[in-house]
Amino acid sequence: MHFDFAYMLGIIPELLKYLPVVLFIGVLSFILAVVVGLGFAAVIHRRVVMLYPIVLVLISFFRGVPSLVQIFILYFGLPQLVPALSAMNAMTAVILALSIRNAAYLSEVFRSALMAVEPGQYEAALSVSMTRRQALWQVVLPQAARIAIPPAGTFFIMILKDTSLAFTIGVVDMFAQAKIMAAASYNFLEAYLAVGLIYWVVTAAFSYGQSRLERRVSQPYRRN
Repeated sequence: MHFDFAYMLGIIPELLKYLPVVLFIGVLSFILAVVVGLGFAAVIHRRVVMLYPIVLVLISFFRGVPSLVQIFILYFGLPQLVPALSAMNAMTAVILALSIRNAAYLSEVFRSALMAVEPGQYEAALSVSMTRRQALWQVVLPQAARIAIPPAGTFFIMILKDTSLAFTIGVVDMFAQAKIMAAASYNFLEAYLAVGLIYWVVTAAFSYGQSRLERRVSQPYRRN
């Protein structure tokens, strides 16, 4: 059996047609993960009564259970308890599972970033007649963002790769299409390697963009 290099190159354009599906799931999941993660971080940081223990349990659960199991629970399991959720489509289930799972990790990233900012800077901002909101948005959050960007970018790349799990509940993405093409041609190695190369290039591009963003955000803090 030989490796069909021409076949691998030939199917890449067909696989790229499904790249927007991957990017849509990945980007939307990351945005929701950031929003929910910030909410979790705020509850933990302020130890909000009633919500604090609930959030801790949620974070522990979503950190401890594999992504695939969470996707199955949301898509197949929860509709048994809440019939209204039976109308949820497969893509929505994947987005919710990936966003909440990664929000559990990002909450610690954001909380640690906020704690890393010297508390005296917030007090100094208030001492020069800044309001609490101005001190938070203009002094604390920019420094916390500089700290949080590297690990948050890593989680975005992890989400992007985890979108390949969407095929398990019927979402036709790049990996699902690669499986279909491999089953038809029996060129399994070529098909899976082709989709792997696409993921590699996409994640490398985002990693490069992240490094540029890190340098730009860190520029005001560099010593000349």
